[in-house]
Amino acid sequence: MKKLVLILMVMVILPYYTLFAQEKGYVKNGNDLYQQKKYKEAAESYSKAVEKKNGSVEGQFNLGDAFYKQKQFNKAGEQFNKIAESGGNKSVTARAYHNLGNTLLENKKLEESIEAYKKSLLNNPKDEETRYNLAYAQEQLKKQQQQDKNNKNQNKDNKPNQDKKDQQKKDDKDQDKDKPKDQQKKDQQQPQPDKLSKEDAQRMLDALNNDEKQTQDKLKNKKVKGTGGKILKDW
Repeated sequence: MKKLVLILMVMVILPYYTLFAQEKGYVKNGNDLYQQKKYKEAAESYSKAVEKKNGSVEGQFNLGDAFYKQKQFNKAGEQFNKIAESGGNKSVTARAYHNLGNTLLENKKLEESIEAYKKSLLNNPKDEETRYNLAYAQEQLKKQQQQDKNNKNQNKDNKPNQDKKDQQKKDDKDQDKDKPKDQQKKDQQQPQPDKLSKEDAQRMLDALNNDEKQTQDKLKNKKVKGTGGKILKDW
């Protein structure tokens, strides 16, 4: 009887163990490929791990990282969002929200990225990288809103000027109609300003190219500031 029970236990446990071993094998293979910066192949291996063990958090997390490295931000965001909303381990949830914030930031979804970073900090208030990214996203949103406001004001200012120009064109046209035909003909026969010679045009082009090269040289000699600490969290 004991022997029968043992056989039954082995029959029940063995498939789960095999499944677990296969999932771990695909994850490990994916990790090796990821370290070699073969992100496409790593993503394929992580996908197999997720297929073998539906809901594999490690597989999903690393799959998201691999998608991110390929700049497939929408796919990466889907993986991180699944983990973040699963309500599991707080440390894992915090990292998932951090990476979700990065994908949203890359897609210029500033308000959504800010919310993701805030949720990350709720799960791990001591993460300085997330705190920096949150501040960076907030600053970018502030700049965007100011730019939108400036553009709106500029459009308002330009409209009256455009109306004046349109009215001036209409007045000039009406004034030409009032001229005698002989005078209109003379106006049409007025000599036009001389066109720029080919030599002068080439000299101007050379001067512009020279100015552009000097500007580029100046930029190369300057230290360019970073654009934000969008550090990707690993599993």
